[in-house]
Amino acid sequence: MRATLTFMKNILLSLILLWSAAALASDDVPPAIPLWPNGAPGFESRAQEPELVTLRGEPNSSFRVISNIHNPSLTPFLPPAGTAPTAAVIVAPGGAHRFLTIDNEGYDVARWLSAHGIAAFVLKNRLAHDTNSVYKVEIHELQDAQRALRLIHARALEWNINTNAIGILGFSAGGEVAALAAMRYDAGQPDAADPVDRQPCRPDFQALIYPGNSKSIVVTSNSPPAFLACASDDRPDISEGLPAVYLKFKQAHVPVELHIFTKGGHGFGIRKRPLAVSSWPTCFDAWLQDLDFTARQP
Repeated sequence: MRATLTFMKNILLSLILLWSAAALASDDVPPAIPLWPNGAPGFESRAQEPELVTLRGEPNSSFRVISNIHNPSLTPFLPPAGTAPTAAVIVAPGGAHRFLTIDNEGYDVARWLSAHGIAAFVLKNRLAHDTNSVYKVEIHELQDAQRALRLIHARALEWNINTNAIGILGFSAGGEVAALAAMRYDAGQPDAADPVDRQPCRPDFQALIYPGNSKSIVVTSNSPPAFLACASDDRPDISEGLPAVYLKFKQAHVPVELHIFTKGGHGFGIRKRPLAVSSWPTCFDAWLQDLDFTARQP
């Protein structure tokens, strides 16, 4: 009996993995670029483990999430080739560090940015709270974000990116990762054997959309400029915590902008409803223009 159950479990897992691969392959999603060619340092043996894509339900819709990430990567969404180098935004989806809400807070956001002339890169980072995870937010997830920033610097010429306009945008748990990257950075290791590790990992700007753990955000006069957004009907730790974060930036004399929308709840991502909250990407684009990270639209 036990052998039969194990067999059935393995068959079910195989079907899920096959469906997962087919679901992603059917999208217009560019190939992902591993952050490390041979896998994450110390976990190279896990690089070939397949990611798990599952469908989760909401009252009026369903959405895909990705878990079991052991080979962190960037998925590039590049705008049409232009004459001037473009700004670049790393998009870090949320998911409570257990999974990544890959469409509404990842690929869909990247498509919007790319369509508006901004290079976007969706980050698939390791997950500290995934099943049986051995990773930690402030070590491995942060390491993935830092490596992503270094990789974009290293390939900026190839991707026609302005190296003074490389930032990170994160949702919920991804906002926590983005905030960590904006707090903990370095100028690179000049003598590193890996050329990517010679690059800096300081983001030029940060966008924190209903970020998790906002009380831990430390702001200094050297912090990157910040764009902040959430909904008033989100959890109190976010809807009331983000204004306190705004004041930290203001008191440190760091450029900051805060948007609190009446409706939207938690996890609104880039949905079309409610109408007001759906305007945040346009506000973010305008903010980048105001700070001269992107060219002004005619």
